[in-house]
Amino acid sequence: MSIQRFVGRPDWYTTFNPETLTATGDALRWGVVATGNIARTVTADLALLEDAVLHAVSSRGVGSAAGFATDFGFATYYYDGGEHGTAAAGYLQLVQDPDVDVVYIATPHAQHYDIAKAALEHGKHVLCEKALTITAAEARALIELARERQLFLMEAVWARFVPGFQRALEILESGEIGQVKWVRADLGFPAPMDDSARIWAPADGGGALLDISVYPLLWAWGTLGAPEAVHATAELTALGVDAQNSLALSYANGAQAQLMSYLGSHGPRAAAISGTLGFIETIGSVNNPKGLRIGVGWEEEREEYFEHPGSGYTYQLREVTRCIQAGLTESPTMPLADSLAIMALFDNAREQIGVSYPNDSRTDL
Repeated sequence: MSIQRFVGRPDWYTTFNPETLTATGDALRWGVVATGNIARTVTADLALLEDAVLHAVSSRGVGSAAGFATDFGFATYYYDGGEHGTAAAGYLQLVQDPDVDVVYIATPHAQHYDIAKAALEHGKHVLCEKALTITAAEARALIELARERQLFLMEAVWARFVPGFQRALEILESGEIGQVKWVRADLGFPAPMDDSARIWAPADGGGALLDISVYPLLWAWGTLGAPEAVHATAELTALGVDAQNSLALSYANGAQAQLMSYLGSHGPRAAAISGTLGFIETIGSVNNPKGLRIGVGWEEEREEYFEHPGSGYTYQLREVTRCIQAGLTESPTMPLADSLAIMALFDNAREQIGVSYPNDSRTDL
């Protein structure tokens, strides 16, 4: 078995630090909404970019806002009800800051729509954590607003940009493994059951579907595109969110995909793509594989491994920066049409498994 290293795809994309971190244009001033674990991880990678300025952060409490600002070197911070003599929520103060160019939203899912809407209404570009919203209707409203205001908007599906996924797409496009016949992928972890935790709370959009299903789905979507039909099943908690779910996708050409997401167990966290001439299998977690195993025919196999700066979010952050500097309002790698279609797929899946959220009944869209 041969071992190879991949050096980059597409033109703007690289697996090595200097090209990924080097400035691609004028610096952008960032505002970060929320101070939880994902905000910390992404902000640490954002700080690696030469053309990123960490300007403002907001949180509900003064302690978390001030601590985050100190830890990462933000110029200012906002918190609910306290900064600059206003009683407004911290995020509203942040989006009104004239020195913020782009806002990264890392709150629970149910808050994404209101915060992204406020940011766009105040002329800010937006990178919003997945899931973009709770419903397709919310996603559609944000997309329409961003296009009306000619502002950049992107769902933060970082796994689309990491070396392992990009290299898998290149292998598929080369025809090396032939026509894809099936895809399987899974992701999850045993999350402690805590009704107050956002991952289990219906009011926050809790459950496996909106939190992690986008990653297994990515491998089917990137390989086969949007499915013709979706069949969803799930195990629900006492509060009515999915502790685990299974999505079976079928395609007009006969291809199929089987996807699992789970919050109560361990699993391989892997993806496999089966073609008429060979296969691709991930090595390492499906949302950021450290390598790929490629098999052609019955005997020939090889492994390819990848390097990246930071935790792997720099590629996504570089794309946001590059697009805004170029005057683009969406990313060709993570287009808004995909975000909307995937939210519609999740709406369909939730209807099948019987999961509903307070946002489903909103009438202000």
